[in-house]
Amino acid sequence: MTDTDTAVSIEVYLGVDTHRDTHHAALVDRLGRPIDDREFPTTADGYRRLLTWASAAGAIAGVGVEGTSSYGAALTGALREAGWAVVEVDHPDRSARRRRGKSDPVDAYAAAVAVASGRATTCPKSRDGDVESIRVLHNTRRAAVKARSDALTSLKSMLVTAPDEVRERLRGLTRARLIRMCASLEPGPVASGGAAAATEIALRSIAVRYQHLSGEIAALERDLQVLTRRAAPALLELPGVGFDTTAQLLITVGDNRERIVSEAALANLCGVAPIQASSGQRCRHRLNRGGDRQANRALHTVVLSRLKTDPLTQAYRERRLAEGKTKREIIRCLKRAVAREIFRVLNPKAEVDNS
Repeated sequence: MTDTDTAVSIEVYLGVDTHRDTHHAALVDRLGRPIDDREFPTTADGYRRLLTWASAAGAIAGVGVEGTSSYGAALTGALREAGWAVVEVDHPDRSARRRRGKSDPVDAYAAAVAVASGRATTCPKSRDGDVESIRVLHNTRRAAVKARSDALTSLKSMLVTAPDEVRERLRGLTRARLIRMCASLEPGPVASGGAAAATEIALRSIAVRYQHLSGEIAALERDLQVLTRRAAPALLELPGVGFDTTAQLLITVGDNRERIVSEAALANLCGVAPIQASSGQRCRHRLNRGGDRQANRALHTVVLSRLKTDPLTQAYRERRLAEGKTKREIIRCLKRAVAREIFRVLNPKAEVDNS
């Protein structure tokens, strides 16, 4: 056996600390001992060079990548195309960084060690189906909704200090009529019209922006409804679940739903799994403030909708109130139950396996 054959037979683990322009990669052996580290550009050529460099060190037993859904998304795709098993690695916590310091090589080695030790096991999202399309459109719609809300706030604030003749014409109007009136204003020349003309120009500009954003949001919503119905029609049939909450939950889970192996894993991912906070003879749980907060918000929206319209949910609330539970505690229990229900809808095969 040659020296080259011996080297190739070595089992190594790859860790990558990702950034916008460069990725820092590190290799460790199965015991977590450092082998080598190097920096590569975030280009197709850079990914090829990283694969060649890592392959030369030995047989790749696992790869840990930070930010597989952001800066590391393209690299994760290249690694998967090469047939390497990739797992998501969380950023080191603050206490660890205080002890060890912070640098790209340190983070890359930490990612490799996390894979070698089995601490990192989360499968990244595949980003190759309808859910990726939903994510892009959903984020764009959310940004447009925020911009429209900011525009309305600016318009109303401007009316407070507008000249009397402008403010009196627009006083007491509903939101829709206020936007139409402001968009149809015909101010005179700003050079001779003074503050009134300038205010009308500003109000018209904001109103036209509001109308444009409303049209943009409506178009995005139509596309989102088509994609969410195709991706998860059964989810939309659940009480209290609309296309917006469906979109967010699908984004949280990803295209490869099988990566969420149990309903407890989904609950933890959405931040609705209670966390043990027991000590001595006192047994209690505390609120989970981790997980995907947007998914947590989506579950909260579903629960509030059911509390208003679903008789079974309302009966559950009354029963738990009679037992001495607070409204907040009841909502937390309901969110956990909704997460369980959603998992069974998204993973019907897992439901059969767990029964």
